[in-house]
Amino acid sequence: MQTFGYLCAMLPIIEELYETKEEQKEALKTYTAFFNTEPQLGTVIVGVTAGLEEAKANGENVDAETINGLRAGLMGPVAGIGDSLVVGVLIPLLLGIGLGLSTGGSPLGAVFYALVWNVIVTVGMRMLYFKGYEFGGKAVEFLTGEKSMALRESVMMLGSMVIGAVAATWVNVTTVFEMVNPQTGEAYLNLNDQINAVLPKGLTAIFVLLCWYLIAKKKMSPLKVMLLLVVIAFVGVLIGFFDPQLQY
Repeated sequence: MQTFGYLCAMLPIIEELYETKEEQKEALKTYTAFFNTEPQLGTVIVGVTAGLEEAKANGENVDAETINGLRAGLMGPVAGIGDSLVVGVLIPLLLGIGLGLSTGGSPLGAVFYALVWNVIVTVGMRMLYFKGYEFGGKAVEFLTGEKSMALRESVMMLGSMVIGAVAATWVNVTTVFEMVNPQTGEAYLNLNDQINAVLPKGLTAIFVLLCWYLIAKKKMSPLKVMLLLVVIAFVGVLIGFFDPQLQY
């Protein structure tokens, strides 16, 4: 998955550290083992192994097995922290700001997201790489120890708050279903008002929780969940439960 991207990232370093093609070939074999983690935060692992590879080339007590074991050991912890921080916090936060800037059809939101995302990712990945190189083996304890667990739980909690805020702000599901008195033609029951009287934006909360349940508990892919929502919306419009608010 990311194995050969990792290998290409190490290639200039290997060429700099080892003079002969045989030494370079032998060193690169270390990085042909399977590797896959969160790609943005994963640069810290490349930095760590770059420092260790340099130490190995300088004759210190570091071998290929040590480097590969470290790579395999860091994949999971970094993926957990990265997915929580980048996917669970940063992306929803930037998208939420972008959606606000796009009100009325303005392209400013898309420009903001593309620009800010690339700046943050480029600067962040570069900083993490050099921090990993600087700390070397010291980074392992932080990324796999008790501090790592505390950091991951804190980030996951923050991510849940951000996702909840984005859902409450930008997701809005309402129904136009009413029960009408056939004699007077007046509505005596508005389902949307009744739901909101019990739980404000209750229908929205139901749909958000449904999506969470299908993805987290039933292990459905996001694509399948989106297709299911399209079917629900289509059927709901046909039977008059939802109003598409389209004008012809």
